[in-house]
Amino acid sequence: MKAMIAGMTLLMLGGCANTGQTPWDALTNQASCGKLSSEQQLSLNLADDMANDGKLHASLANLQSLPDNLADVRLRKAKVYRLLGRSEAEPLYRGLLGSCLAAEAEHGLGQLAAARADYGQAQAHLQRAARLAPTDEKIRNDLGVVYLNQLRLEDARFEFLTAMELKQSDQLAPLNLVTLLLYQDDWTRAAELVSRLKLSPEQFSEAQARAEKLKLPAPANRLAAATLP
Repeated sequence: MKAMIAGMTLLMLGGCANTGQTPWDALTNQASCGKLSSEQQLSLNLADDMANDGKLHASLANLQSLPDNLADVRLRKAKVYRLLGRSEAEPLYRGLLGSCLAAEAEHGLGQLAAARADYGQAQAHLQRAARLAPTDEKIRNDLGVVYLNQLRLEDARFEFLTAMELKQSDQLAPLNLVTLLLYQDDWTRAAELVSRLKLSPEQFSEAQARAEKLKLPAPANRLAAATLP
């Protein structure tokens, strides 16, 4: 639930990207994909745990103790900066394009574009991410979110169903599919899905609220779906 709330909160933020230079522009585009030492991996795991607990500033502090040239470190920093709504995220993601973490970089850039309601750019980044990592349910779900906000309903349905089959334990894609069905006023199939997947009344209410938001004129309807951080 923390992850869902964090993702929803993030995507209500707009205009976080900055085209001006930042200190991160000085970083080399060549990120090292070498294996981390046991001590570095321990610090990285600690940073991940803190980020998952919502302690983003503490997570960033731990990451800052690690070498900047490590691809895994840059990716984590980019994610934390994105969740904090800071402009440092975009150049860090771009610095990972063409690396061993290119799919994750495209995903992050897609999430940033979606947060600005730039769905054309978001779609392009997330489609590239999906080609690079077709079995990543997070990417497929977020691509579905972009399609849903574009009202490309069949494309969105396809991505949500793919994400659901790739990871049956996750409930974000089902929640988004319920949102889509309610947007179409298909209450019968929405109720069947809620019952089959044992979604809570609170989750159903969230999906209903997002479906109603989608029916509003743009731009008030933007990002009316759940994404992963």
